[in-house]
Amino acid sequence: MRSHPRVQSPTRHGTRDPSLLWIKGGQVIDPANGSDKKTGNVYVVDGKIVSSLSESQRRTATVVEASELIVCPGFIDAHVHLREPGQPHKETIETGSWAAAAGGFTSVVCMPNTEPACDTIGTIQLICEMAARKAIVHVYPTGCLTVGRKGQQLAPLGSLKQAGVIAVSDDGNCIQSNELMRRAVEYASMFDLPVMDHCQDSALTEDAVINEGVTSLRLGLRGWPNMAEDSIVARNIILSLYSDAHIHMQHISSAYSVELIRRAKERGIPVTAEVTPHHLALTDTCLNDFDPRFKMNPPLRTEADRQALIGGILDGTLDIIATDHAPHADYEKDVEIDAAPFGVIGLETALPVLLDTLIIPKRCSLSHLISLLTHKPARLLHLPHKGTLTPGADADITIWDPHTKWTVSPKRLFSRSHNSPWLGQTLCGKVTTTIVSGHIIFDGQQVLTKT
Repeated sequence: MRSHPRVQSPTRHGTRDPSLLWIKGGQVIDPANGSDKKTGNVYVVDGKIVSSLSESQRRTATVVEASELIVCPGFIDAHVHLREPGQPHKETIETGSWAAAAGGFTSVVCMPNTEPACDTIGTIQLICEMAARKAIVHVYPTGCLTVGRKGQQLAPLGSLKQAGVIAVSDDGNCIQSNELMRRAVEYASMFDLPVMDHCQDSALTEDAVINEGVTSLRLGLRGWPNMAEDSIVARNIILSLYSDAHIHMQHISSAYSVELIRRAKERGIPVTAEVTPHHLALTDTCLNDFDPRFKMNPPLRTEADRQALIGGILDGTLDIIATDHAPHADYEKDVEIDAAPFGVIGLETALPVLLDTLIIPKRCSLSHLISLLTHKPARLLHLPHKGTLTPGADADITIWDPHTKWTVSPKRLFSRSHNSPWLGQTLCGKVTTTIVSGHIIFDGQQVLTKT
């Protein structure tokens, strides 16, 4: 079985033109246009999708043979932690972009829980400069909602927007004051900035380790109740109703939260929500052996919650899938579960996990799954030239083999950290080529770094 597409550089008819790309013979799926061609071609000129190449261009173009592979728009992850500035021992913008490329993600949105937090123009400019120098995928920064993410004083959202943020969030923290959150969403709405909220009532989760339920009781661990999420989701729906501001709920995990969001959308309230691959695939029983790799925020919940999340994906209640890629160094996770930090990595395993959870059981179509990773997050984040293969769009493209099996191991991961729930497991589905702005940056085996 092909491990990665063969890249041809024709020389018989002249020198290869790096600005021309011909992706040949794959199953081309472009949900934004309702297109699914069993055998099709994608053409690129100067970093943009075009409808065709001339005969002379075809003779000099780089040809990527994609027979028996899936060709689709590059994946977009609206929720990642790249840890820079401040914690490069966990991840850097460079290594995080490598992991993204290996997972088929051509655009990532990095969260503001850095050190220092992203609450000043200078920090945003630093991230943008580092991304321009080192990242091999598009990196979009978010700004803080409050100064220092402390939930006490609003950050200068207008200035952050001018500096380049595409959304605002106190990710990892949740503003507990309803009054302050009201002012925050009204302020963000003035600048057309989506508010991305980590929904957690901190009074209900103090010292909590895993989901509150039978498993936490049996293991003797402090439980994290669903209502800690549900109450904030309800709060945000009410704020969105009265302010008409867009509030996006991050990493939804609770069945009742899904129902609250479903009802809000039926009423036309402008809220959106995301779910992670690990919450779709795993439950709190994974912690029966006290393995810190399965400790995350929000926690893995019950099978009933998991099925509700899948239902929310299928009926459109949950708008997108995001990884919440949260790297931690091995020595940080390799401690007692109570002391271990929350979070798992997910960029490189997202595709096969989603295939195993949604496609192999025939819960949804490939086109629907791809839409949750491409044009839907592009629309939510106001990225008009991303997430589609429409002529004129940015040539960000992911090519993958749904049948290739591979084993998750530290040696095969490009992330600097290895805190994956799937470490040691064999997964099915592998990205073979990732293309950003018309340039091949991952060939299925290695990333092509900036010089």
